[in-house]
Amino acid sequence: MAESRLHHVGYVVASISGSAPQFARSLCLSWDGQVIHDPLQFVNVTFLPANLATESTIELVESAGPRSPVRKFAEAGGGLHHVCYEVDDLQAQIQHSQAAGATLVRVPLPAKAFDGRKIAWMVTPEKLLVEYLERAAHAVRKDL
Repeated sequence: MAESRLHHVGYVVASISGSAPQFARSLCLSWDGQVIHDPLQFVNVTFLPANLATESTIELVESAGPRSPVRKFAEAGGGLHHVCYEVDDLQAQIQHSQAAGATLVRVPLPAKAFDGRKIAWMVTPEKLLVEYLERAAHAVRKDL
């Protein structure tokens, strides 16, 4: 199994514009104000990049309508939602995770926030929601 790296931690908020500035202040991070609408995921997202380019980021996620999978969670106050791992081979990761007892809850789809790279959603036996993001072909890490 190829190595993976923690790409980001997702946090559901009621409003990105109402939450991102405070998150950035609290974590000593910067926010560029960019909000990405993903019509396939039914969400809007933004990222608070870490201070080092090689480090993981924080993703803020808000519902983008009644079909959004995070709508009810946001209405209940939101909070920590998922962890995302960037992987070399998305299909191999899905098979490995299923063999370890995880359940695929959303088939791989291209994600607008990641320039069309595919993501898949799985729930582990421990009830952890994990997003797997396929690594860009040109960004395969040699140090793993």
